[in-house]
Amino acid sequence: MAILICGGAGYIGSHINKLLHQKGYETVVLDNLVYGHREAVKWGEFVKGELADESEIEAVFQTYKIEAVFHFAAYAYVGESVGEPEKYYYNNVVNTLNLLKVMRKYGCDKIIFSSTCATYGEPDCVPITEEQRQNPINPYGATKLMVERIFKDYAKAYGLRYVALRYFNAAGADPEGEIGESHMPETHLIPLVLDAAAGKRADIKVFGTDYDTPDGSCVRDYIHVADLAEAHFLALQYLEQGGDSDFFNLGNERGTSVLEVIEAVKAVTGKEFSVICTDRRPGDPAILVGSSKKAERILGWKAKYAEIETIVAHAWNWRKHAQF
Repeated sequence: MAILICGGAGYIGSHINKLLHQKGYETVVLDNLVYGHREAVKWGEFVKGELADESEIEAVFQTYKIEAVFHFAAYAYVGESVGEPEKYYYNNVVNTLNLLKVMRKYGCDKIIFSSTCATYGEPDCVPITEEQRQNPINPYGATKLMVERIFKDYAKAYGLRYVALRYFNAAGADPEGEIGESHMPETHLIPLVLDAAAGKRADIKVFGTDYDTPDGSCVRDYIHVADLAEAHFLALQYLEQGGDSDFFNLGNERGTSVLEVIEAVKAVTGKEFSVICTDRRPGDPAILVGSSKKAERILGWKAKYAEIETIVAHAWNWRKHAQF
C-alpha cells in the first residue's frame, strides 16, 4: 500500500513526503513541476503528471495500490487569482474533481486536503475558530472553500473520508536542512526578508505601519512547515483509525508582526538591510491569528516550533545552502 502525494514536489508536500518516509510509509509523488522542484523529491517514487489529465492520474492508481491521498496541487497566488480566476477554478476545483473520480474508481476513500485560512475572508474576531463563517474575498480562497464543499457532498453520496486542514502562514524549513521553501515568484514575507539579509534584494518593504496593532504593522500567525507536516501525518492516522471527516485550523496561536519578523531576521542572521515603510495594501487585515484548539483536542497536535526566531533560523540555514 502506498500514499499518493499530489503536489509533493512543492514546499509543504515535500516535507510531508519526508516525514511519511521516516514513519515507514511507501510514498508516490505526482507533480507537474510547474511550481514544484524535482530536487525536493528525495524519498519515494516520483511521477511527473497532470491532475488535468484523468489518464495520467489513473496510470498512477494502476501502477501502485494507493491507500490514501494528500492533495497539495493548487495554485496559491492570491493576486493572480483575482486577475486570472479561470486558471484557478480549473486547476484547483476541476482538477480535484478529476482526482476524486479516479479515487472512486479504484476504491480509495481517504484524502487529506491542503486548505487555507483564506476561506474565512475578513475575520469576525481573532483568534479565528473553525466555527467562524467562511466568506472568502478572493478566487483563491473561494476555490479552496468550493473543494471543501465538494468533499462534504462526496462524503454523503459516496463515502469519501476526508480531513481539510486550514492553515495560516506556512514558514521555516526542514530542521535538518534537506529541503525548504523556494517559490518563483517569491511572495512570502520570511524568504523575502532573508533575501534582503543575504543581499539578494535591495530592501524590504513594510506595507502599512498605522494598523491597530502594538507596533502598527500587520500581525500574522506563522506556523513551521515541520509542524504542518506532523499535523498531516496525524490526520492520516486519524482517518486510518476510523475518525470522521472533519476540518481543522493549523496555527501556532500567536501573532507576529511584520516588524517583529524583520527584527528576528536581523537577530538570527546578524545582517543589517534597508527597511522601507510604505502605504498599506488594499485588503490586508490588521490581524490574522488562528485557534488550533480543535486540532489539539481531536488530532493531538500542537505546534512544536512556535518561536519566530526558530522558524527564521531553520529557513536561514536552508537558504544559505539551497540547491533549488
